[in-house]
Amino acid sequence: MANLLVRNVDESIVQSLREQAAAHGRSAEAEHRAILAQALGRPKRRTFAEVLASMPSVGEDADFERMQDSGEARRVFD
Repeated sequence: MANLLVRNVDESIVQSLREQAAAHGRSAEAEHRAILAQALGRPKRRTFAEVLASMPSVGEDADFERMQDSGEARRVFD
């Protein structure tokens, strides 16, 4: 495992880290690791192309052609 040294951290942030660690019952170092893992361990977002490729085929293009509107209001609930 690698080591990480963080310098010039504001004392109020260090204090908050210690308090949060104590609340979770672990050391400040363990809390720091947990925070980093949570922030950076998320799954990567899919690209737009990947999202499009994952969409199922739902019909032919002709199934979705626009119909010409006659301009008259249709009664759809009769």
